[in-house]
Amino acid sequence: MTVGSQVKQTIASLKNAQATLKIYSIQSQSEETRRVFNEALSTTGEIISGMEARLKVLEFEEPQYKSR
Repeated sequence: MTVGSQVKQTIASLKNAQATLKIYSIQSQSEETRRVFNEALSTTGEIISGMEARLKVLEFEEPQYKSR
């Protein structure tokens, strides 16, 4: 597995985790629990953004990793 595909797989996994956190946030009855899930959503979003930016750099520097 190439570095590019590993980064893409990691991004996909993080987006899946983010969707799960969103569901838990919506289903939570406790405001405190909802707040914690929303903080985790925010943090996950920041990580995803960073990974996507890194993927763009990787694809630019190493064209063989570019999506087809």
